Amino acid sequence: MTSNADTVFTGGTVFRNALLTPQSGAVAVSDGRIVALDADAHAAIGPDTEIVDLRGGLLLPGFVDAHVHPIEAGLEQLACDLSAERTPEEYLATIAAYAEAHPERPWIVGGGWQQAAFPGGTPLAADLDRVVPHRPVFLQNRDHHGAWVNTAALRLAGIDHTTPDPADGRIERDADGTPNGMLHEGARSLVSRFVPVDTDEDVAAALVAAQQTLHGFGVTGWQDAIVGDYGSHTDTSDAYLQAMADGSLVSDVVGALWWDRDRGLEQIDDLIARRDAIARRAAALGTTTGRFTAGTVKIMQDGIPENRTAAMIDPYLRTCHCGDTAPEHGISFLEPAILVEAVTRLDAAGFQVHFHAIGDRAVRECLDALEAARDSNGESDNRHHIAHVQIVHPDDLPRFARLGVTMNMQALWATWEPQMLELNLPLLGDERASWQYPFGDAARLGTLLCAGSDWPVTTPDPWQALHVAVNRTLPADDPDHHAEPLNPGQSLTLGAAIAAYTRGSNRIDHRDDTGVIEVGAVADLVLVDRDPFAGPTTEIAHTRTVGTWIAGRRVFTSTTTSTEQGT
Repeated sequence: MTSNADTVFTGGTVFRNALLTPQSGAVAVSDGRIVALDADAHAAIGPDTEIVDLRGGLLLPGFVDAHVHPIEAGLEQLACDLSAERTPEEYLATIAAYAEAHPERPWIVGGGWQQAAFPGGTPLAADLDRVVPHRPVFLQNRDHHGAWVNTAALRLAGIDHTTPDPADGRIERDADGTPNGMLHEGARSLVSRFVPVDTDEDVAAALVAAQQTLHGFGVTGWQDAIVGDYGSHTDTSDAYLQAMADGSLVSDVVGALWWDRDRGLEQIDDLIARRDAIARRAAALGTTTGRFTAGTVKIMQDGIPENRTAAMIDPYLRTCHCGDTAPEHGISFLEPAILVEAVTRLDAAGFQVHFHAIGDRAVRECLDALEAARDSNGESDNRHHIAHVQIVHPDDLPRFARLGVTMNMQALWATWEPQMLELNLPLLGDERASWQYPFGDAARLGTLLCAGSDWPVTTPDPWQALHVAVNRTLPADDPDHHAEPLNPGQSLTLGAAIAAYTRGSNRIDHRDDTGVIEVGAVADLVLVDRDPFAGPTTEIAHTRTVGTWIAGRRVFTSTTTSTEQGT
C-alpha cells in the first residue's frame, strides 16, 4: 500500500460501475492507475498528493464514444458550419456570409443542415444558386447521408437528366428527371470526388480541436467509425500516427477501417496489410500517451429511413416526398451472400466488425452474417457490434445476446423530434415505429450495450444522450422537445446507460483494465458538477463536466467551476 498517492479524489459520490448506483467515497491514483478506495485512499495522502475536492459532484469512469467521427467533425467546424441554424433562410444567410468571407476558396463545403427544415427533406440547388451562383457548393446534411449541391457543382460533375442513379444511392430529381440538388448516400460521391482534398495541416488541426472538445465532455477515448477514403475525406490513419509521434494524441483510439463498397472481397488482404502496418508503426513510436490501433472494419449495410435507403423487411409506406425512384424496401449496400463471406473472413482474420445498420432488414442481415461467421470459425473474442439499430424486428432481438453481439446505441436519437415526426413516422407506420431503439428489451434479454454519439451528426455530449436513454424525450428546454416519450418501455436506468458509455464502450475497444473505478484500473476519470442520480431524471442533461483525467493525467478543467484544493 503506497503512502503517497499522486492524486486523491474526495468529498462527493463515486460511480464504480459494479452496482450501477453511486456511493460516497474517495479514490486514490498513482502512476496512472487507481491504487486505493475510501479509507485506504485517505490513508494514501502524502505531502505531495494533489487533493481534488469533488464538492458534492460525481466521479465516474471516463466516457468512451463507441461511434464517432472526430476529424470529420473538426473539419466541419472549420468549414461552412450550419449546425447552429434551423431554417432554410438561416442556412442560406450563413452560406452567403461564409462565401463572402472566403472569396479565395474554389469550393464552398461544410454541413450540418437538417432535412426536416425542408419540405420532404429536400433542399434545392436553385436556392443555393441565389447565394453562390458561380462556385460549386457541397454541404452534407446533419446525418451525413445526403448532400445539398448547387448547379455549378452538378455541372462540374457532369450530372444531368441522363445520369443514372448509382447502386448505393439516389439523385433527387424534378418531374422531368432533372437533378434538383439533393444527393443521397452513394450519389454524393459523384460530386465529392471533385472536392479539394483536405490538407495534412487541416486534418491535424481538426484532430486536436476535436480531441479538446471530447475531453471537455468527459470523453477519454473513442472508436473512429470511418478510417479510410470516404466521400471527400482521405484515410486519416496517418494523422493519428503523426499525433502519436508528436504527443498531441492523448486519448486511446480504435480506428474502424472503411469497407469500400466499390470493391469486393479482394480488399480483405489490403485491410489485413493496413492493420498490420499501422500496428508496426505505432509500436515503433513507443509513446506513453495516446495510442492508435486499427483492428476493426466498418461495414455500412444500409442508409436511413428519411430517404428510403434504410433496408427494410416490409416496404415503406407511400406517404412520402421521396419520389417514385426511391426503393420500396431500401438498399442493402452489400448483397447478403457477400456480407456473409466478408464477415466470415474478417472474423477469421481477427478483425472486429463494426456495422452500420438502421433498418430491420439490415440488422437481420448483419446478425445472419455474424451467425454464419461463428458457425464457420467458432467462438471468438473479436467483440463485434452493430451501431444505430433504429428498427429491430422483435424476432431478432434475442439474437444479440445469443450471438454475443453488442448493441452500439446512439441513444440521443431515441426520441420524437422533427425529423422523426415529419420524415420517419409517415414512412414506417405505427407498428414499426414501436420497434425503434429497443434498448430496454435488449438489456432485459442480456444484450451487451455500448454507446456513442456519431458526432458531428449529433452532439458528442454524453449527458444529452444519457438524458434521452432514461427519459426517451429531449430536455424540456430543447427547441425540439416533444412531451410524449418515444416507446417509454425501452428506457434504461441511468446506471445502466452510464455503464454502456463507460465499461461497455471500453469493452468493445478491448480495454478491459478501465471503464470502472476499482483498484488496479487505469485512472480514466471524469468529474461532473452534480450527482445526477440524486436529482430528477428530467435534469440529467444539465450535468456539466468539471474535469477529465486520462491515466491519472488531467486533460481538461472547466473554466467556470474549480474543484481543486491543495494545488
